[in-house]
Amino acid sequence: MGSREARVTRVPWLSMLGWTGIAVLLVGAFFAALGTLNQTLYGASNFVERYLNAIADDEITAAAATPGVALSPDALAALGLPPNVSTAMLRSGVVADGPADVQIVSNEAHDDGSHTVVASYRLGESIEQTTFEVSPIEPLYGVLNRWRFAQSPLAVIDVTAAHNPFFTVGTLELDARALKTGDELSAFTQTASYLAIAPAAYDFTYESDLLVAEPVHVVAGASGHVAAVVDAQPTPAFVDRVQTQLDGFLQNCATQVVLQPTDCPFGIEITDRVVGDANWSIAAMPVVTLAAGETAFEMPQTAGVAHISVDLQSLFDGEFYTEDRDVSFTVALDASVKSDGSISVQLK
Repeated sequence: MGSREARVTRVPWLSMLGWTGIAVLLVGAFFAALGTLNQTLYGASNFVERYLNAIADDEITAAAATPGVALSPDALAALGLPPNVSTAMLRSGVVADGPADVQIVSNEAHDDGSHTVVASYRLGESIEQTTFEVSPIEPLYGVLNRWRFAQSPLAVIDVTAAHNPFFTVGTLELDARALKTGDELSAFTQTASYLAIAPAAYDFTYESDLLVAEPVHVVAGASGHVAAVVDAQPTPAFVDRVQTQLDGFLQNCATQVVLQPTDCPFGIEITDRVVGDANWSIAAMPVVTLAAGETAFEMPQTAGVAHISVDLQSLFDGEFYTEDRDVSFTVALDASVKSDGSISVQLK
């Protein structure tokens, strides 16, 4: 009897030891799982991968919200940028190519808890490699690692909108004058800086009925500073409309029945007496060609031919005769697109 009672009293202790062992195992498993999560899903490598994949998926808002991406006023000043530098390009529909086939090449941990992560990826047709410095921040729930970029990967793109303030990048049309005031607004060529998500590639261009710019492909590396020149040039429709205005002006000059039409590029001087109206016509119109100048599109001095027929009387012998001849002339002009889309033509 005593032996059975002893065996019975030992069972609770064995049970307690069993549950304690299970608890220890569970705690160990929890911390092991936590360590695995901190090395993988919440690791520095995964932090960089998520950022690059967000760009590739055109989730630009998410990429821009990644810790360490936003630039402080002091960081902007260090880059020579104003506090209100444009962030208009930090949106979806702008990036032409984002990083694809992302692979982590290396992940080096440092004594201060920071990591140096090297990522390889394809950007368009080329393979690129970028080094990111990643620093730890306050853990999630006190146990899961969180990170930030020690240096913002945002790029700065200086866009020169030559001969036209408007340009397009991706699906977005921008005006390089947006943050300017005063005399800067009237400049024929505008330059503005834009923050852009990086690494990524961008296509800049412009096209309208009157102006067109050849596409410019720009690759912006992480923390890089690059330039894009969007060079707008007149379309054939622009040239035709200037030609129409010039033709109309010269035809109007030809309606003046005097030897020297007012404010016109042609005329003649005759010493004999004029006894009838001067009849002008345009025998050959100047052909408009346009090239960008300092303040407008310019047509250089271009030859044309007017024709005059006028009745005269010789002061020498009183004889009546008709002067009937061609008169060569040249004309130059400036042309520009006004804010309402019409064309302003100024003769020089």
